[in-house]
Amino acid sequence: MELKAVAMQIPADCNLILGQTHFIKTVEDLYEIMVSISSQVKFGIAFCEASGPCLIRTTGNDRSLEEAAITNAIAIGAGHSFIILLREAYPINFLNAIKQCPEVCMIYCATANPVEVIVAETKQGKGILGVIDGFSPKGLETPEDVNTRQVFLRQIGYKL
Repeated sequence: MELKAVAMQIPADCNLILGQTHFIKTVEDLYEIMVSISSQVKFGIAFCEASGPCLIRTTGNDRSLEEAAITNAIAIGAGHSFIILLREAYPINFLNAIKQCPEVCMIYCATANPVEVIVAETKQGKGILGVIDGFSPKGLETPEDVNTRQVFLRQIGYKL
């Protein structure tokens, strides 16, 4: 078995949602989730099929984000994985609906941070073992840091 860290290419001002699923209709269901929650979100989806023709299935409403999702899906190459790249919205608005999608098994991460995907490769194929999301902690938050966090959450509308 070979282990690799695959760096995701996240376009500027975008977030990434990476997960595992199990059925060919995933791209259609994820598309419907995205557009039913937000009319302004721009996104691209790529899903790596793990059986039959083993194709990368794609959709989205922004061609450049769809192409970026395809590039990342090719780099990962793990069956039944999906990647959503989104702009003009936050993953938090979509995660519960995505988790409730019948074919979605799990979410590895939802972030705007740099991401490395840890991929194992065997003779059969590739699988995602986990992710490195962002960076390691540099210390404990201070009272000033708490205030900064709370002000930010209010600025973006997540707290009163």
